[in-house]
Amino acid sequence: MADNTVPTKGNLLTTKKSLELSRVGYELLDRKRNILIREMMMLMDRATDIQDAIDSTYNAAYQSLQRANIMLGICDEISKTVPIDNNLAIDFRSVMGVEIPMVTLKETPPSLHYGINTTNASLDEAYLSFNRVKSLTAKLAEVENSVYRLADAIIKTQKRANALKNIMIPRFKETVKFITSALEEKDREEFSRLKVIKNKKNRE
Repeated sequence: MADNTVPTKGNLLTTKKSLELSRVGYELLDRKRNILIREMMMLMDRATDIQDAIDSTYNAAYQSLQRANIMLGICDEISKTVPIDNNLAIDFRSVMGVEIPMVTLKETPPSLHYGINTTNASLDEAYLSFNRVKSLTAKLAEVENSVYRLADAIIKTQKRANALKNIMIPRFKETVKFITSALEEKDREEFSRLKVIKNKKNRE
């Protein structure tokens, strides 16, 4: 950049302003990156807790279902009585300009969709456990998708910050140094020229 820049005071002021803006931009990007990382780490901890809850609930659900299958026979037909749930809604919130999903599953009181005369408590336990897994899965989908979006934003922010820190800021510094040196050399030449003229006049 320095080689193509005309060393004038105007260009020096412009380059210094660009350098200062680059420094401010880097600080803002670095702050944004740290906030996004902190948000992502909290979500990752939450995702681990939700996954543990899903695993334990699934385990309890399958154990209950296994007992029900043993006592009632295979419950395939009974499972078809449970209606499809269309209560899932997705909205978004912004974290430092990153759109984070908010998944909402409208909570409805669990109700049995099969006859109680031909079933038992094990099937009820399995149904309630799987119903809880459904809610937990919606929460996990929200958290994991948020983590992926934040991770992608962190990578992009880091690249921009690195470009400012390692390319733009050093380049502007080099240009400022080049222009300053050229202007100082020009001032010295002008001073020497005026001194020669003054000495010449004094001799005359």
